[in-house]
Amino acid sequence: MALKACGGAHHWARERTRLGHEVRLIPPAYVKPFVKRQKNRAVDAEAICEAAQRPIMRFVAVKSEEQQASALVFRARDLLVRQRTQLIAAVRGNLSEYGWVAPKGPTYVSMLCDLLDDELGAC
Repeated sequence: MALKACGGAHHWARERTRLGHEVRLIPPAYVKPFVKRQKNRAVDAEAICEAAQRPIMRFVAVKSEEQQASALVFRARDLLVRQRTQLIAAVRGNLSEYGWVAPKGPTYVSMLCDLLDDELGAC
């Protein structure tokens, strides 16, 4: 059984494996060249079948629930770090418009907030 490795594919692959099927996941980028006309479910299924039959096709390993949970934690942490960095840059940029300048980094922004709090009673 071949599936395109997209959202939910690992869950369905694990379910089909429990039922005794051999499941292969194909990266969507490897399926795309086999789509011959406008994309719909039937055309997509045909492209997956054709891609799966290729002898040199590369497949994605089915991830366990633990592997997926670990990746989820990593992605969530990465998102939080990026958002924190964006917020720090925005605070520094906005405060620099008023002459409050500090070096990069969370330590210096918290120092800016402390100075601003002393000055204005805000932050």
